[in-house]
Amino acid sequence: MSYVVYGFIFGCLIPYLARRIGKLMPATMGYILLKLFIPSHYMPWKKLKENQAYMGLFKRYLMRSLGWGIFTAAATYLFALNFDHYFTWWYISFLWILLLLAEFDKRFMLLPDILTLPLLVLGFAYAAQHGTWLATVDPDFISYEQNSVIGAIMGYMMPVVASMFIVWKYPEAFGGGDIKLLCAIGAWVGAEIIAYIILGSCVIFALSCLINRKKVGPFGPSIVYATLIIITFLFGI
Repeated sequence: MSYVVYGFIFGCLIPYLARRIGKLMPATMGYILLKLFIPSHYMPWKKLKENQAYMGLFKRYLMRSLGWGIFTAAATYLFALNFDHYFTWWYISFLWILLLLAEFDKRFMLLPDILTLPLLVLGFAYAAQHGTWLATVDPDFISYEQNSVIGAIMGYMMPVVASMFIVWKYPEAFGGGDIKLLCAIGAWVGAEIIAYIILGSCVIFALSCLINRKKVGPFGPSIVYATLIIITFLFGI
């Protein structure tokens, strides 16, 4: 039950964190951590209540925060239930960073290095400490650490190579942030699974464009949702 509470609290903070980090960009990690919860200016609540436009935005923001809180609480519970209880916080950290990246990319069309690079480092650390998701390849043939490195390389190189064939028509098919995110996820899941995630994210993005009748949009959320679906299907109970 504690994981549900933690997930709900973090989920409610996701819209705020995405908005706050976006407003502080470009900045170093240290500066963002220092300023993250320090508002740049204050405005009396009575004055804010008199601003109808602001109150309308505040209500939509509050509903979005509650929606993220419920979704993150449910996802955190499933992760805690499905994956190794001795390393639960590894998986929850992976989940929370991915969800924050999905919201950030949807809002700003950007996947910042201050989130994708720590995710990559955590992926390598996870491989060295535990690496259950990397066991799709025989550990006697390729170690968890080697599989993690190969997965990161494939996560980086596969979209680069793919974009070379479609760059003439879709010059921004894969942004730099998308490639870095796939590289970081590859470090967590290894060489075999990252290929399925890339394919799944393309399918989800195509369906999203079809439903919303748009030809462009943030690709990060499709990567995140494809990752969560695939690892839950492959590794969940």
